[in-house]
Amino acid sequence: MSLTLLDGPLGTELERRGLALPAPAWSARAVFERPDLLSAIHGDYAAAGADVHTAATFRTTARALRGTPWEGRWEEGVRRAVALCREAAQGGRVAGSIAPLEDCFSPELTPDDASLRREHAQLATALAQAGCDLLLVETMPTRRELLAATGAAAATGLPIWAAATLGPSGDFFTPEELATLAREAQSAGASAFLVNCTPADRITAVLAGPVATAGVPPGLALGAYGNALFAGEAAWPPGRYVAEARRWVAAGARIVGSCCGTGPDHTAALRAVFPR
Repeated sequence: MSLTLLDGPLGTELERRGLALPAPAWSARAVFERPDLLSAIHGDYAAAGADVHTAATFRTTARALRGTPWEGRWEEGVRRAVALCREAAQGGRVAGSIAPLEDCFSPELTPDDASLRREHAQLATALAQAGCDLLLVETMPTRRELLAATGAAAATGLPIWAAATLGPSGDFFTPEELATLAREAQSAGASAFLVNCTPADRITAVLAGPVATAGVPPGLALGAYGNALFAGEAAWPPGRYVAEARRWVAAGARIVGSCCGTGPDHTAALRAVFPR
């Protein structure tokens, strides 16, 4: 069995290491103000055994940087983020993050279709020009935005992974809707479909349920990277997280990583269980 290990989060790990990340720029702040800290985190994920490293472009967009000290510098931010990730990745693949234009957990804020196509195409083009190996459309809370971003990213010719979030309560998509969305994402150009930024045990429920029952279309890889920190509880330790990841792999996942509330220790624990 071939399994690809994705790295862990940047945002919550930056916060854990002492960097405040106020909205709307959030993790983009580190690209401009603390590249040393960002590089250290990328390096720790590389040392932990990650195969794919995600550049800090979750919020390096023109929309997210409005009204910040870096307004108008989003393309510079993209280039910096990708270069920092590439330097620290130690030969691993670099993924460019394409996130929701608005808030991940507020699907009602999803912009109109024309804005989705235009703004996601702008970022996807910049990420491709910056030298990414693949584009990761991630944490999408609506079908409209996931498909618009996936289609815009696919136009670059790079491999595309598309990931949906089920939200903090795990109810943004029904399992049946998620299974359908996986097929639609593939039609839009994705070579992998993942669930991310969702409680890890909720991911298990949907991957082991209707998504697995529906079957993964030929040529589409399945993956997951879940949250280990929700509702004010203490972050899950690596062992508890890995136990859920084992269930994802048993349900057919071939790409595994971790999201909010995890860190390099979780990546190392995953690597120990799923060696190259």
